[in-house]
This record gives sequence, structure tokens and C-alpha cells, in this order.
Amino acid sequence: MIELKTPAEVEAMRPAGRFVAQVVGALRRHADVGVNLLDLDALAHEMIREAGAESCYIDYHPSFGARPFGHVVCTSVNDAVLHGLPHDYRLRDGDLLTLDFAAGLEGWVADSAVSIVVGEPRPEDERLIEATRVALEAAIAATVVDNRLGDVSAAIGDVARDYGYRVNLQFGGHGVGRTMHGEPHVPNDGRAGRGLRLRPGLVVALEPWFMAGTDEIRTDPDGWTLRSTDGSRGAHSEHTVAVTPDGPLVLTARDDD
Repeated sequence: MIELKTPAEVEAMRPAGRFVAQVVGALRRHADVGVNLLDLDALAHEMIREAGAESCYIDYHPSFGARPFGHVVCTSVNDAVLHGLPHDYRLRDGDLLTLDFAAGLEGWVADSAVSIVVGEPRPEDERLIEATRVALEAAIAATVVDNRLGDVSAAIGDVARDYGYRVNLQFGGHGVGRTMHGEPHVPNDGRAGRGLRLRPGLVVALEPWFMAGTDEIRTDPDGWTLRSTDGSRGAHSEHTVAVTPDGPLVLTARDDD
């Protein structure tokens, strides 16, 4: 069921959005050559504790996960494109790292992701990350009253095609509110003018993610980490966005956006 938030409830979601933005920003600043993925997870865990927030991930066990996630942030490196399970790995020069984080604060949830390159970047990685950012901006711009959900999905898919990337439709955006994942599902491609009409109070996580050479994924033996089937790298950009009469409100906006 799709739940529309009242203006007061959208306002009440702001602290969760700010907190998630702060954590993603801190993780992004801390990620560097030689930093262990488990240290990034520990940093996020400490920030959750200090804020009195709740992790959306640590006990998360959907049908596609082999077991509860057990950590508080997804750390996907290079050809690991989604749901990267933190493990004992030190980042290397040129690694493409995606940080995906969701948490609850004061009863509301927000969700955000960013991809970066640690050390010296490769131009093809910078282009891939840029494509997800441009697609996210296009999706946000389409998240306005009386547009259709297909307009949002089509905006993402159009950018992917402009950059020459294919789109995987198994995982995409989703409703956000009291829980991390709700209705509606927001595919990363679609047909403009089709689907749910957007109304004030709809809050969604928009998350374009692309892989450089394929649209197919496989699951690691850890039961969580999703990798491209051809070994190509992936990138991911995500914000939690509310539909309002005054236009899209990005609840997880960061100063470094």
C-alpha cells in the first residue's frame, strides 16, 4: 500500500534525512587508500549510536538475502555493484566504492547512496559515476505533482542510454517512510506518461545504478553482494525525495552534492 505523508509528516522526516546525509558525507570523507571496509562500517555504527538512531540494515533479512545483513552500511567495491557486505578489505588506489546507507531517526527513515573513486580515478569510472548523478538529477526533476511514475523511470533510463549503459530492472527505487522499503517500486527505466500519478506526500528513494558493460548481475557466496556478470564496474547515486506542491524536496541533500 502506498502511504502519502501529511505536510507535517514530511517535515518530521527532515531529521532522518539530515542524519543520513551526515553519515554518508562522513563515510565519503573517511574513505581513502588503505582504509578497511570494516572501519567504515564501524564509523557508521558509532554515528548511529551517538545520534540515538536505528540501523535499517543490521537485522535486515529479505527473501533475496542469505541471512540478516549484520552491518550498518553497504560497501560495494568495483564490480560489486549493490548490497556490498563489509568485510576485511583495505581500499586500494583506483577502487570505485559505493556507500549505501539507510537509518531511522525519530520514527522515520531516510536512504541515500554515493559512489566515489579512492586515489587516482580512471576517466571511465568518473564517467560512470557522472551518469548516475545526472540520472538522479533528472529523476528528481521529474518527481513533481501530477507527473507519472513512468516519467521518473523514463528520465533515468534516458540518461543511461545517452551514456551508452544498459539498465538492470531487478533493483530500483522505492517508497520510504516508517520503514526502509515500501511501495511504490521505482524502476530505473520506464515509459513516460504511464503509471502512478504523483501526489503531494509521496516520499521515495530514487536510486539509479548502472554497470559499465552489462545489465546482468550475480550473487557472491556471502549471500548479499551483487556483482556484474562480466566484471565491469558499477556506480550508484541515491536520495530520498518528497513530492510537495512546491516541487521535489531532497531530504538527504548533502553539502558536497
